[in-house]
Amino acid sequence: MYKNKMAPETSKARRKPRADSLRNREKLLAAASTVFGAGGGQASLEAVAREAGVGIGTLYRHFPTREELFEAVYRNEVDILHALAEELLREQVEPVTALQRWIHASVRLFATKKGMIEALQLATQASDELKTYSMDKMTGSIGMLIDRGVGDGTLRDDIGPEDVFRALVGIYYSQNQSGGPTAALRLIDVFVDGLRKR
Repeated sequence: MYKNKMAPETSKARRKPRADSLRNREKLLAAASTVFGAGGGQASLEAVAREAGVGIGTLYRHFPTREELFEAVYRNEVDILHALAEELLREQVEPVTALQRWIHASVRLFATKKGMIEALQLATQASDELKTYSMDKMTGSIGMLIDRGVGDGTLRDDIGPEDVFRALVGIYYSQNQSGGPTAALRLIDVFVDGLRKR
């Protein structure tokens, strides 16, 4: 009888750390994105823990190595963009506008996370699986937006998501050296307008 009374409490005690653990992980990912964005891949993990409001031990429990943290941050950023594509579809945003908004969000993310590029490059160089994951998510996001536009006749059907992704990356990096994100967005708008079905 005594054991039965204690069982629910024990179960609750086990569940509580799980919820706390998830919250701490989310805090750490947000903090790492901010810290790496400002200080690059060499920013200290102690700074990440401070930004998240947790101890360094908590950080290492979730991410035992710097590389694991880089990879988790990279995946999180890609997942945010994928979620945006799904949201634009749910809200029934006009297809050309939806694609334009998604690409603008991607460029702004790249621009505000310039300091994190070094960390992200380290993560992708270390993991072929991560490269595949990020490429699948990014082209999948673009593909969903293009498919709806092709379906309603507003977007051309001869340009695939990989083509759009390569154009996005090419325009961003070529323009970022001189005109910055504003110049990149201007060229991207011209590119997206060219995807309209005439």
